Amino acid sequence: MQQHSGQHLITAIAEDQFNLHTTSWNLGEEVSTIELDAPSGIKPEDINRLESTVNEKVRQCVPVNARLYQPGSEELNGVRTRMKIPDGEGDTIRVVTIEGVDSNLCCGTHVSNLSHIQVIKLLYIEKGKQGKANLFFIAGNRVFKYLSKVVDREKKMTTLLKCGPEEHAMMAEKLNQSLRLANKNALTVLRDLAVAEAKLFTLLEPRPKFYSYHRREGNNEFMTIFDNEVGDREVVLFLTTGDEKGAGQFLLSGPESVVVDCGPKVCELIEGKGFFKHGRYLGKANKLSTKAKAEELIKNACKEAQPQDKNMTLTSVA
Repeated sequence: MQQHSGQHLITAIAEDQFNLHTTSWNLGEEVSTIELDAPSGIKPEDINRLESTVNEKVRQCVPVNARLYQPGSEELNGVRTRMKIPDGEGDTIRVVTIEGVDSNLCCGTHVSNLSHIQVIKLLYIEKGKQGKANLFFIAGNRVFKYLSKVVDREKKMTTLLKCGPEEHAMMAEKLNQSLRLANKNALTVLRDLAVAEAKLFTLLEPRPKFYSYHRREGNNEFMTIFDNEVGDREVVLFLTTGDEKGAGQFLLSGPESVVVDCGPKVCELIEGKGFFKHGRYLGKANKLSTKAKAEELIKNACKEAQPQDKNMTLTSVA
């Protein structure tokens, strides 16, 4: 009841004093929303004024009542409603009135006095579609529950960040910048590692025709750099990254006939999905624990493609 009556009050004040018409609303389990027609947007100071005005009405203990009318009743002529009043005979019409503020057709339950709402907090505005703005709010007991959660979260953040609440945002941004720098450095190292590992492969004598390599912390870029550095389409490369016994990524390159034939079969063995592009078969794997079976399949395909090649050795590095 607190949320529904709060919605009626916010809608009425928003329309009467700010020319913001409600186009829809939703009473959520924790936070409710009102969609407002606001093609020019809503200024933060208007939200503050709206919140102040609705809470002033709550403090004024304005009565709320619901009355039933028959269609065509003369009493309906004085009712200001946001919905068209049915004409002619039919069911009774229920009108919920906040005295001196608003009258609206409504079949829902409401408080009998605005003071029962206790308090209304307008949380924030999100831009909607086609000139609309979504206003998020809470009322009554939900305000106190929300405040309790905020305080608990604030205490945890104070412990984690080792600073007071007024410095949380600054410290979080500082940590975020440090993380971005660390990630950038890690990416550079990973790229250099891909180049170095590929160089080691090119030094192998004799160079194997099939080479399998796994790097747990690698990614698609790592595998692509490795493949580019090798630059030999006569060699079949089977590169994988991620959890050795779980999910990850893979790249298969080499002679197109082998790659096109083995790619889908490898996907099936490692329970993944992939695609062929620019001479490579790339994809995601859900079961790298079966990688050995995929290696055996590729090795056999290589032997069939080049049965006379004596350097058809399987080299696998994890």
